[in-house]
Amino acid sequence: MIVVIQRVMESSVKIKETIKSEIGVGLLVLVGIEDADSQEDIDWLSKKIVNMRIFPDQAGVMNKCLLDIDGEILLISQFTLHASTKKGNRPSYIKAAKPDKAIPLYQAMIETLQKELGKGIGTGEFGADMKVSLVNDGPVTIVVDSKNRV
Repeated sequence: MIVVIQRVMESSVKIKETIKSEIGVGLLVLVGIEDADSQEDIDWLSKKIVNMRIFPDQAGVMNKCLLDIDGEILLISQFTLHASTKKGNRPSYIKAAKPDKAIPLYQAMIETLQKELGKGIGTGEFGADMKVSLVNDGPVTIVVDSKNRV
């Protein structure tokens, strides 16, 4: 499972010109799910996301986590994070999980993040054509792959 974490001042997702979810200060998290992913990956990433110290303290040093600032999360599924670009100019998405595997894992990640954060989170809609807007704060953008924990 790959996530792209972006520290934001605000973020929203539209589906068919209607805002599905929006957040204020917090994290926009794009998640790519592959066949090898499991609840273990979700648990590890959810703890990492909620506890990652990337928000500034009073001295401007990144010492605070999402819980410390009572921040929000917007979670968006994005299969293109598993694009393979080794051959040719058209990315291959063969590594990305098919919907029958990915949808239950996406739902499990929503539930796990809500439990870790102690409140609801914003989401997109799996498989929908979404328009994601954000004001990246910093900018701070971090990529985490649950398969590279060492």
